[in-house]
Amino acid sequence: MVDRARASGLQLTGEGGLLQQLTKRVLESALEGEITDHLGYEKHDPAGAGSGNSRNGARSKTVLTDVGPVEITVPRDRDGSFEPQIVKKRQRRLTGVDEMVL
Repeated sequence: MVDRARASGLQLTGEGGLLQQLTKRVLESALEGEITDHLGYEKHDPAGAGSGNSRNGARSKTVLTDVGPVEITVPRDRDGSFEPQIVKKRQRRLTGVDEMVL
């Protein structure tokens, strides 16, 4: 992956670099897993129909990490009971994410 990034001219660090992109993907995947666990069914699963609570889009949020600012998409639920743990509500700074990504 690193070789491919270098070959295409993508920087490893800095604005739009590989580490920022990996951080974004890891955080968003973790958030999707959290909302799936919270709701009790996978995205697009018919089991969620009529469950009383469902996914209700997402909002973007910029968090400051060790590798720089990363804009992530945070999913939300219809009744507002979803409390993300990896990036809590109103949290703007994350430290130690680069070790988690690597």
